[in-house]
Amino acid sequence: MSKDWIRQRKKDPYYRKAKAEGYRSRAAYKLREINERTRLIRKGYSVLDLGAAPGGWSQIARDIVGEEGEVVAVDLVGMSMDGVKFIQGDIEDPELAEMITQVVPRFNAVISDASVNLSGNRNFDRGRNFALGWAVLKLARELLVPGGSCVLKLFSGTEVDELKEEFKVDFREFSILKPKSSIKSSSEIFLLFRGYRPRSGD
Repeated sequence: MSKDWIRQRKKDPYYRKAKAEGYRSRAAYKLREINERTRLIRKGYSVLDLGAAPGGWSQIARDIVGEEGEVVAVDLVGMSMDGVKFIQGDIEDPELAEMITQVVPRFNAVISDASVNLSGNRNFDRGRNFALGWAVLKLARELLVPGGSCVLKLFSGTEVDELKEEFKVDFREFSILKPKSSIKSSSEIFLLFRGYRPRSGD
């Protein structure tokens, strides 16, 4: 990380706010804003947070679902948080779904602010993020209860249309969100799929 990046980060109001309010990352405000607009997560829900570390989204989800709900967090990087069950694993691992169902069998919401580490090669990074988004939605299709929802991060581009076309048949609604707390210069957007409809035979 460059010194300029660190200085800019410290000037960021959401970074400072997260520090003051005890959130593990500024990303917490993205999920808070998304949930205020959509009520994606509600009290008593079971929520799966994919690519959870350092835990900002898990904190928000845990606070919303309360003691009646459950939050399961998954990441390659180890993470510990009161009130959150953690699985150390790879989102693209074909055996991950089975590992998750051993902890909680089904979820009302699957959420993901995950992104690959950027290499600087734009096309390569977009391809890797597309694969990651595909893996998130595939897990959502396997693990959501009927009527459940999934929100995930992607970078704007043709990949958005590809994911929409592949997975829209599984959901009643699709929308694109750009929280105010997203860094203005970032091309990140959030895809929201609502109203999961299991295919016959699932």
